[in-house]
Amino acid sequence: MVPGCWFLAFAWVWWLPLVLVATQEQQSLGCSAMCGDVPVSDPFWLTDWETGRSCGSPGAPDFELTCVNSSYPVLRSFVPFIPGFSISNISYKERSLHAVDLGKLELLRGARTPCLPIWNTSVKLGHPFRIDSINLNLIFYNCTEEAAAAAAARRDRGLVHATTMRCVNASNAFVRAGVRYDATGNYSGYALEGCNAIVLPMRRSSSGETFTNTTDYEQLIKDGFLLTWDPPQPLPTPLPA
Repeated sequence: MVPGCWFLAFAWVWWLPLVLVATQEQQSLGCSAMCGDVPVSDPFWLTDWETGRSCGSPGAPDFELTCVNSSYPVLRSFVPFIPGFSISNISYKERSLHAVDLGKLELLRGARTPCLPIWNTSVKLGHPFRIDSINLNLIFYNCTEEAAAAAAARRDRGLVHATTMRCVNASNAFVRAGVRYDATGNYSGYALEGCNAIVLPMRRSSSGETFTNTTDYEQLIKDGFLLTWDPPQPLPTPLPA
């Protein structure tokens, strides 16, 4: 190799670490361990929604939180292209999150987003996360016209017309609240013939409140629920050279 080429190679090798350091500094520049009022620390890590830059060293992919407008962190959905969960509190001691299913919020009136497929909340969670057994459940039903008429005729006090739901015919939509959590996910006892159902966790009320009208289920969705997580698995030890 001619001397000039040796010089270029040496300069490139010397310059590369500086580029990497500068990139890391740029990623961390102006970032904070806070997103809104929520402190974010290990095992979670932050990515800025607008810039895509990560704050600090990226950790396990399942624990990535996206900071939206510097206001609140979002945990991504395990189902691609489906809205995830906004987080309003993280208890690192209890390993729990107070979460709101953003996909269910978009079913409420006033939302302007396109209608997307509706999934059970549990399906959207990545492997380390579980719905806390302290939660109860909301069950939403989207029924055929005949099934809706039959459900209304039964005068089941546990069913309420979901008159403010988007993306479905509200006349044929119902919601049931306060269903006990089942670790196996078996809610067949609450199935209604001719109706598709989705299950959403809700926080258990300590004040003995009852579910009585169509405004209640909107607030229950907005109040969110509790998630827990398992610690991330340690990275495998590198093989000796």
